Amino acid sequence: MGMKFRDLYAAPDVNPVNRKARAIPFLNPVDVYGRVFFFSWFGFMIAFWAWYAFPPLLTHTIKYDLHLTPAQVANSNIVSLCSTLLVRVVAGPLCDQFGPRKVFGYLLLLGAIPIGLAPLVQNATGLYISRFFIGILGGTFVPCQVWSTGFFDKNVVGTANALTGGFGNAGGGITYFIMPAVYDSFVARGHSAGQAWRLTFIVPLIMVIISGVSLLLLCPDTPTGKWSERHLHAKENLQAHGVNAAVVVDVPGAITDRAPSEKNGEISGDDKKEIPVTFDHEAQMTKEEMIETAQGEIIQKPTLGEALRVSTSPQTIFHVLTYMCSFGGELAINSILASYYVKNFPRLGQTDAANWAAMFGFLNFITRPLGGVVSDLLYKYVSKNLWVKKAWILTCGIVTGVLLIIIGRLNPHDESTMFGLIGLMSIFLEAGNGANFSLVPHVHPFANGILSGLTGAGGNLGGVVFAVIFRFMDQGTNYAKAFWVIGCIHVGVNVGVAWIKPIPTGQIGGH
Repeated sequence: MGMKFRDLYAAPDVNPVNRKARAIPFLNPVDVYGRVFFFSWFGFMIAFWAWYAFPPLLTHTIKYDLHLTPAQVANSNIVSLCSTLLVRVVAGPLCDQFGPRKVFGYLLLLGAIPIGLAPLVQNATGLYISRFFIGILGGTFVPCQVWSTGFFDKNVVGTANALTGGFGNAGGGITYFIMPAVYDSFVARGHSAGQAWRLTFIVPLIMVIISGVSLLLLCPDTPTGKWSERHLHAKENLQAHGVNAAVVVDVPGAITDRAPSEKNGEISGDDKKEIPVTFDHEAQMTKEEMIETAQGEIIQKPTLGEALRVSTSPQTIFHVLTYMCSFGGELAINSILASYYVKNFPRLGQTDAANWAAMFGFLNFITRPLGGVVSDLLYKYVSKNLWVKKAWILTCGIVTGVLLIIIGRLNPHDESTMFGLIGLMSIFLEAGNGANFSLVPHVHPFANGILSGLTGAGGNLGGVVFAVIFRFMDQGTNYAKAFWVIGCIHVGVNVGVAWIKPIPTGQIGGH
């Protein structure tokens, strides 16, 4: 059944077992699914803006105020990505343990501290320390995606994840518009350059705090309520639909670890009132589909053995390496693009170069969602075959690599050629991000936090690797050469992992 306009605002149909929505009420933040969708992308967008608050002013103003060399600027970009890599690895298991909402909110509030202290930076060492801890905010991508996956079912989860990730990544474009504009306004009011860039950090600080507090206070952990009770609700939903869960289904998690009111298999009257057993807007599912959902798609508490098994599977390696190329490339290019424009087009200056660089990030509003939407459409119209989702990821990666090589070899000094090629390349680069996290929810669905964390960390690993390449190409000044080297890596990696199956053989759920 195709998407209708009313799906954008009406209460969606839901999966009868896990209560995940079968549509995205994009325009209805009052509905719980629309509200979680909003805070997923908005919280990550604000986090991304704050995470990249330094680069728009680092090219000129901060560089001269702190007497930095080009190498020190490049080093600060690498440091920022290293810390985010570590946070993303840890955030995945934390999401599986405590729920993505809490991890999301607390990362935002924790990241607000270094943002508030950023104006105290006085030298290169201070810049490294500040950007390292601000990198905490980049880790919010993992709970953003896990939270979105927990509220939207397989038929739309690719689109939902691509929209939340894409709108969030657009924070990398917003920062290139807002930070120079706020800086210019402070300079116009008589502040010195050194005072103005420091005052500019007040704006992202306020927004990060508001976002963190709001999503903690206004949103639930899961569609069924508390994170700690997600297994119980799945079992009860099965029973409400005539499936004998105790006999037929081994729902993962400690189902027997009930609240004190449960005795001898009976649930007290108070608990019965809290647990709904009938719902409106339910999607039709067969008994077999409900059983598969309960057995394979309810997130388990992570154990070391399970984490190692998931981490070393070929499917995880596929997602880590392909996301390393797509998102890693985006991060590294986002950090140097304004500098590249200034080098090839000196007349632009800091503000105009930042505005043109912002377009690269702003395209995420369209391109990353496009990657997820195309992936979901391919899945829907090709007999729900996950190979087509994987093929779309590889197509985006290889085309991106070819375009990066072209940009690097041409090194355009004509503005229309440069901006056109960068725009075309960004379509496939950023669509690849959305395509990747369209397939992720299908793979090891019982350990979505672990897989999402590792995949997200892979993106940051790529950002570090590619930032190092930019750093050491003629002491951080030969951007064109770095572009074609990174393009070759894109093509090689994507061709090299093409043989891996989209999901493990015999996996329950996720199909």
